[in-house]
Amino acid sequence: MSERRVVIAIDGPAASGKSSTAQWVARRLSYFHVDSGSLYRAATAAQLHGGRDSETWSEDEVLGATGRISFVGANGEFSPLIDGAPCDEQLRSPEVTRGVSRVAQMPRIRAWVNDQVRRAAESHDVVVDGRDIGTVVFPRADLKVFLVADPWERARRRLIQRLGRHPNDSEIAEETDLLVHRDAKDATQTVQATDAVLIDTTSLTQEDQVERIVALARAVTQRPSDTSLADE
Repeated sequence: MSERRVVIAIDGPAASGKSSTAQWVARRLSYFHVDSGSLYRAATAAQLHGGRDSETWSEDEVLGATGRISFVGANGEFSPLIDGAPCDEQLRSPEVTRGVSRVAQMPRIRAWVNDQVRRAAESHDVVVDGRDIGTVVFPRADLKVFLVADPWERARRRLIQRLGRHPNDSEIAEETDLLVHRDAKDATQTVQATDAVLIDTTSLTQEDQVERIVALARAVTQRPSDTSLADE
């Protein structure tokens, strides 16, 4: 019997700080970080060619484009490669950001992403962030965390990261509107698991978030368990 691996699932709406917090938690615990959202972005990036608007893409086309993607673990991080090459900058492009929500709603793309994420967890202890992680991908995860924050604060944090400076109120208001719209589009894929720990990060520093999740993880992983991680 293969050694059972630990899974910590972190879910939440867009710009709730899932990925950066999960990355830090993984580093503290010496686990691998898996950002499922990077796979949706990679699928979108792989399909971006020919100047066609993402609204015209078919599910078959996007699924075909995923054949160009590999999901590789190294240095504590699983990252997608397109045609064998790193694509971090491409994944954060405005074009990918505009198209990724639609791609993430395609059932066969979601199944492909979930399969890639589950495979990553077969050989490593992981901290996985994204959507549906604690409800669909790993319903038996050792720890489930659901991060939330006030939309204004989420917008402010996102702009600081993007702009490298403190935004003004009008910039935050515009970004807040975009996030609220994104929340509505992603509502069916952003559901809190009934056994997830809810953490409102509006008034927390990232250090506080990380410390709390690390403490929870260390507590739950000390309990013996032989249940399967994924819903078989």
